[in-house]
Amino acid sequence: MASFSKILRPTDICKRLSVPTKYLKSLPSFGGGHAVDFQAVDDKGHVWPFKCSVRKKGRYPKPVLSKGWLPFVASKNLKAGDKVRFYRDKNKPAAKRVYKVRVAKEVRIFGVIFGYAPILAP
Repeated sequence: MASFSKILRPTDICKRLSVPTKYLKSLPSFGGGHAVDFQAVDDKGHVWPFKCSVRKKGRYPKPVLSKGWLPFVASKNLKAGDKVRFYRDKNKPAAKRVYKVRVAKEVRIFGVIFGYAPILAP
């Protein structure tokens, strides 16, 4: 199972989600372009459309999720410090890749992070 998880930073909440470069190989082919659309299903079965794009120039591609990301953040009421995880099942054929997305809220008690609780809200 290919996946990545990230603790969200303020930029991830307000603008776009930075994606680890090594995750690019798990996304559908960019086909020589600089962006690819894909969908991810959350815990409730809701399908979220996302667009991952990379820089057109330069050696470092710096992938980001833009389209669809901010509505997802708003729907889940995500804040900096929360965690997001994208993954897919490698056993599915390339044409039928199913991506999943999970989110978890940071759990703090007296200012100390104790872990993360899954978000099951819409």
